[in-house]
Amino acid sequence: TLRGAPPTFGTWRPAESTRTPVEILAHIGDLLDWVLWLAREKSVWNTATPQAWPDEKARFFAALRSLDDYLASDAPLATPWEKLFQGGLADALTHTGQLAMLRRMHGAPMKGESYARADIEAGRVGPEQVPAKPENEFD
Repeated sequence: TLRGAPPTFGTWRPAESTRTPVEILAHIGDLLDWVLWLAREKSVWNTATPQAWPDEKARFFAALRSLDDYLASDAPLATPWEKLFQGGLADALTHTGQLAMLRRMHGAPMKGESYARADIEAGRVGPEQVPAKPENEFD
């Protein structure tokens, strides 16, 4: 939902009561930080003040990298993985869907992609991803 988003997308608000994409992305960053805390030791929640869109994207990828590194390590989980997934990670995926919907409303829809057939590699969690292929190119 971040790849190819126009610069105006981060601060766009379709309605007065709607969070902007940068506010949603900041919340996703908060969720990833919380899941890492839960994985390591205890529940610590922090509501960060949203930064500029490029900075918030960098924060998201840094949080994702930190969580991925911890989960890939031999360190024990302080919280069962099921709770990590059913809690913060599932919540983050819900907000990813919101960003996708807002992109379409903003006039910059994402191209369809089959995530089940995507080129996935363990540890590749930064902004440099394999370009998306149209769904019909996977046959």
